[in-house]
Amino acid sequence: MNLQFLGATDTVTGSKYLLWQDESAVLVDCGLFQGYKQLRLRNWSPLPVRPAAIDAVILTHAHIDHSGWLPLLVRNGFRGRILCTPATLDLCRILLPDSGHLQEEEANYANRFSTSKHKPALPLYTRADAIQCLKQFHAVPHGKAFRPVPAFNVRMSPSGHMPGSAFVQVDNGSRSVLFSGDIGRPNDMVLKPPVQMDGADYLCHFQKVTAPDNTV
Repeated sequence: MNLQFLGATDTVTGSKYLLWQDESAVLVDCGLFQGYKQLRLRNWSPLPVRPAAIDAVILTHAHIDHSGWLPLLVRNGFRGRILCTPATLDLCRILLPDSGHLQEEEANYANRFSTSKHKPALPLYTRADAIQCLKQFHAVPHGKAFRPVPAFNVRMSPSGHMPGSAFVQVDNGSRSVLFSGDIGRPNDMVLKPPVQMDGADYLCHFQKVTAPDNTV
């Protein structure tokens, strides 16, 4: 099992983790870089892997810094399933088209007031791109084991961060990796607390991993 960080390194935004083994590749989260301009510019850079070579995407939750690059991934050739909890799917149906609309509004503003060096300024992606990517979403309940590819067994467990958010545990039969996503509070007045996880060989939390290099 190999792990490569494609985002959320030196920052906590733009989360993308690529897991691969043999001929199979799975992306955990596919988020936009947000914040400072030098971070946002990374959204325009292609991934070091062809989107068509990725077999599946698994989302920890719906926030745009974890899901907002999906319209580009699909537009650039990804044809696999996007797997998440039912509540995450419901929220992405709202957040992703809205993100595409905002991208279009920003481009329109730049063209109207000549605030960009690009002529014309283009949106990173459109609302239509976001709606298209939603066709590849598939909901999986918390606690149900599934195999996005034959090499990996996956289970999502409640992380308490927002409705539908999940810890994602990936097991290849000999080693396991746990992706925390974002973790909620133990005593929230609305959301249930994060479940206690049994453990894993490696833990990915924000930009940090407990392995000495990027291969696990």
